[in-house]
Amino acid sequence: MDNDPTLPQDQEQKLRAQQRSLQAVRPPTVVPGYELEQLLGSGAYGEVWHARERNTGRRVAIKFYAHRGGLDWSLLSREVEKLTFLFADRHVVQLIGVGWDADPPYYVMEYLERGSLADRLHQEPLTCREAVGIFREVAVGLIHAHGRGVLHCDLKPGNVLLDQDNRPRLADFGQSRLFHEQAPALGTLFYMPPEQANLEAVPDVRWDVYALGALLYCMLTGKPPHRNEATLAQLENIDDFGLRLAEYRKIIRRSLLPTAHRQVRGVDRALAEIIERCLAPDPKQRFANVQAVLDALDARDARRARRPAMLLGTFGPALVLLVVSLFAWTGFSRTLARSEAELLAQALKTNRFAARSVAKAVAAGVERRCRAVESMVASEYLRREFIQAVNDPELSELSRLLSDPAISEDRRAALRTEFREHPGQQALQAALEAVVPAAAGTNGKVNSWFLNDARGVQIARAPEPSTVGYCYTWRSYFHGGPTDLDEGERLPPDQHIMQTGPSVAYQSKASGIWNVAVSTPIFADDEDGTFLGVGGLTVGIGDLMEPVDADATAQFAVLVEQPKPGIPGHILDHPVMTSPARQVADESDPLRRLIIDDRQFPESPRRKAAYRDPVGAVDPKYDRRWLAETADVKLQSRGRDWVVIVQESYDTAIGATLRELKAGLVVYGWSALAMVALVVLGLWGVAYRLLEQGESVQKTLFWSSDTETAKTTAGSSVLPGKSQKPTG
Repeated sequence: MDNDPTLPQDQEQKLRAQQRSLQAVRPPTVVPGYELEQLLGSGAYGEVWHARERNTGRRVAIKFYAHRGGLDWSLLSREVEKLTFLFADRHVVQLIGVGWDADPPYYVMEYLERGSLADRLHQEPLTCREAVGIFREVAVGLIHAHGRGVLHCDLKPGNVLLDQDNRPRLADFGQSRLFHEQAPALGTLFYMPPEQANLEAVPDVRWDVYALGALLYCMLTGKPPHRNEATLAQLENIDDFGLRLAEYRKIIRRSLLPTAHRQVRGVDRALAEIIERCLAPDPKQRFANVQAVLDALDARDARRARRPAMLLGTFGPALVLLVVSLFAWTGFSRTLARSEAELLAQALKTNRFAARSVAKAVAAGVERRCRAVESMVASEYLRREFIQAVNDPELSELSRLLSDPAISEDRRAALRTEFREHPGQQALQAALEAVVPAAAGTNGKVNSWFLNDARGVQIARAPEPSTVGYCYTWRSYFHGGPTDLDEGERLPPDQHIMQTGPSVAYQSKASGIWNVAVSTPIFADDEDGTFLGVGGLTVGIGDLMEPVDADATAQFAVLVEQPKPGIPGHILDHPVMTSPARQVADESDPLRRLIIDDRQFPESPRRKAAYRDPVGAVDPKYDRRWLAETADVKLQSRGRDWVVIVQESYDTAIGATLRELKAGLVVYGWSALAMVALVVLGLWGVAYRLLEQGESVQKTLFWSSDTETAKTTAGSSVLPGKSQKPTG
C-alpha cells in the first residue's frame, strides 16, 4: 500500500527511476545550510531526505528531483507553484525553501516525525472513529486546496503525512493541477478513478472525490478498493502502458462496488453510502465536489448526534406507553380482583344466610316431628290399645320368640304371620292408622309411623305394616346409641332411649335414600315408670330440606355429616340423589357411597371461594367451581353433627358479572391505550416530518452550493499566483 507508485508519464522516466534506485544510498547533492542525515523514501520523480538545519537545529524534509534536464525544473516549478498557493494552510505540508539552480533541483519542506498515513496503517489498523477523523481533516485540506484552484490528483496514504497530534497534512503535489490546466495527471492505481487513467483526460475535481473515498476505504479495510491478486496479476501482465491504463478503466467500471467496508465495526449505513458514492465509476454519480462529501459527513454526524434524542424521542414515548400500560394492567387487575373479592364476599354472605336458614329449617322440621311423635303416643285411644297389646300374653310370647336370635328364619317368618294376624295386633294397627292422620297434619312429610314393644319388636306400622314382627333393637332410634349396631344384634332390655329425639341417619336398602327416625319412649303409668316400648316415625332427609333455588344446578343446599380427620362424613342429601333422571340400580351404584372428607369440606375461606363438589366425580354436571357456605344444624342428635352446605355456581354468582366488567374494562383500556398510541404516533410523525424537512433543506443548500462552486471554479480563468514565476 505504501509502495504504490504514482504512474510515470512514459516508459523512459520509469527506466530512469529504476536505475536511480540501484545507486548507492547517498545524498544527491549538498544543500547549503542543511545537513542531510537519512533517506526517507523515493518515488517515480525523485527522493526525499531527512535533514537538519545547521543554524537552528530544526528538522526538515528535502525533496530532490532526480532527473536531468528541463523536466526536473518543470516538475519542481509545478509542485512549488501549488505549495505556494497553499502557503500557511495548516492542512498542507509547508514549503520552506527551493533550490532552483541545484543539480538536482530540490525544495525544503517541514518534517513530520510520525511519517505518512501508509506507515501508520502498517503499524496497526485504524478504528472507524480514527479513520473518519483523518478523512474529515483530509477533506477539509482538499476543500482549501480546491478553493485556491489546486487539484491534488494523486491522493493516497503515502501522500498524507501525520503531525505530532496525528492530524493529517497533504503532501506531494507533483501531480496536482490548477483548475484551468488541461494537461492530464496520472495518479496511483486503485486510488484514481477510471476516467483519470487516460493520457488525454482533463483534470476534474471529482478525481479527488474518488481518491478521497478510496483513502477512507483503505483506512477501514487495509487495502484500496478493487485491489486483489487477480486484478494485480491482470495489470502486471500488460507491458504496454496505454493498454494497461485501458485495462484498469475496464476493471473499475465493470466491477461491482466494493462492500468490505460495510463489514467493519462502526461503519453505519450513512458512512457506507458516502464511501460508495465517492467510488462510483461514473463521475456523474459521485459527489459534485469535496464540499458535498464533507456536507454529507456533517449530515451523518448531525444524525448521529441526534440519535440519543431520537432514541429518547422514540423509546421515551414507548416507555411511557409501556409504563402506562403496566399501570393500566395493574389497575385493571386490581380492579378485577377487588371487584371479585367484593362480589365473592357478597355472594358468600348471601349463601351463609341461606345455609343458616336451611339449617334452622332442618332443625325446626326435626323438632316438629318430635312434637308429632309425642302427640301420637299421647293419644288415649292409641295408648290404651298399645298397653293392651304389650300386656297380651300371646302377643308377649310371640314377641319374645321373634326377638330370640336362636329362632330360625323359617320359624321366624311363620311367627311374624301369626303375630300380624293376632286380634290384639290388628286392634293396635287400627288405632295407629286412626291416630296418624291427625298427627301428620301437624308434622308435614312422613314416610311411616311405627310402634315397637320393649323387646324392640315392631308391633304396628302405618302405612303398609310390612315390617311388623321384625326386631329393631339394633337401631339407634331404639337403643339411643351414637350409631346403628349390626342387624340382628340384641341388647339388654334396660338399654333404650329415654327421651324424644332423632336417630342416626340410615340409608334405605331399596332406594338408597337417606332417612332418619324420630322416636319417643313409652312408659307405664305405674310408680316405677316401666318401659313399654317406643313410638316414632321415619322421614326422608330430603324432606327436611327446603330448596334454595328452583334451578338446582345454580344454587342448592346439601346436608352432610360433619367429617372428622381421617373419618369422612356421608352426604345425606344432594339434588343428584333425588333427581328423577338418576335411578339407583343396585347397591353398587356410586350414589350409595357419596362421602365428603375433611380435605374437601369447605371450612377455610379458600375452599369456600373455590369449592369442588365431591358429587362431580359421579356427575360431570357438578364438576365445576362453586361458592359454598356452611351452617350447623343445631339439634340433639344421637349420631354425628349435621351440616348444611349451600353451594352456588361461581359462574352464575359472579362469573357473568366479572366477565361483563372485564369486557368493559378491556374495551376502555384498549381505547385509552389506542388514544395514547395515536398521540405518540402523531408526535413521532410531526417530529419525523420536521427532521425530513430540515434534512431536505440542508441537502438542497448543499447541492446548490456544490453546483455554484463547481460552476464558479470551472469558469474561472484567473487563479491566484498564476502570474507568478518561480525564483531560485
